[in-house]
Amino acid sequence: MSRPEHKAPPEIYYDDTEARKYTANSRNQDIQAEMTLRAIELMALPEHRRPALVLDIGCGSGLSGEILTEEGYEWVGFDISPSMLSVGLERDVEGDMMLADAGHGCMFRPGSFDGAISISVLQWLCNADTSYNSPAQRLMTFFETLYAALTRGARCVFQFYPENDEQIHFIMTMATRAGFGGGLVVDYPNSVKAKKIYLVLWVGGEMLAGPNGEGQGVKQILPAGLEAEGETVRNDTRRVNDKRRGKAAKKAAETTKERIRRKKDIDRARGKAVPHDSKYSGKRRRHRF
Repeated sequence: MSRPEHKAPPEIYYDDTEARKYTANSRNQDIQAEMTLRAIELMALPEHRRPALVLDIGCGSGLSGEILTEEGYEWVGFDISPSMLSVGLERDVEGDMMLADAGHGCMFRPGSFDGAISISVLQWLCNADTSYNSPAQRLMTFFETLYAALTRGARCVFQFYPENDEQIHFIMTMATRAGFGGGLVVDYPNSVKAKKIYLVLWVGGEMLAGPNGEGQGVKQILPAGLEAEGETVRNDTRRVNDKRRGKAAKKAAETTKERIRRKKDIDRARGKAVPHDSKYSGKRRRHRF
């Protein structure tokens, strides 16, 4: 089976039809939830850094962002596919999402994020889908700007599907040149279907910063991969998915007035200017002739 990144650039491959089909697929939802939970575990954010702000690289329609929300994180995501972002907006995900190309860099203020995750995205940056796109340059720009956008000691975790060992070496070389430490974590290495590869990177040396910003925190250690499929991850995935589907059912049962008020509450929490509630909020107006 041909790989999606070989068929077309992501902004073309994930058109309106493909974006909706991918998001609505319950198997995709379960797999995405499991990989996101594992990425959060590998990100290993200490308690003194919570509540934390996490960057979701290639956030798509917000499937991974929903898990971040359920786990108590604030998040900002970006994606190159307008169709994926549109589906995410329709689903009322609670993070902030924007249209951006990772190959052009992460244009955020230095030290903005306490951590970052990325699910099934990194391999797309290795494709030269146009004559002027250089994978090496795009990866270098991406890793250098990501390094700057993370706080000292922060981790970023990439779940990805490498094409071969040469591609893994290429990606890790670019990350190391940008200043990152870290390495690969491989879960279920002896399973053809369950095998998952994560690139775990950290910023600024071998020590996490302590509660007051000092350098005498926890030593950075590359976690071991999972050897045998256990029930813990599956149970966590089931718990999060049940909660997410319950919220979706609750949203579907909302009245127009309840939906408007909920969206206003979300916008207020994001610091946006929101009109005051009134008895006319969500009230159906008569047509004027």
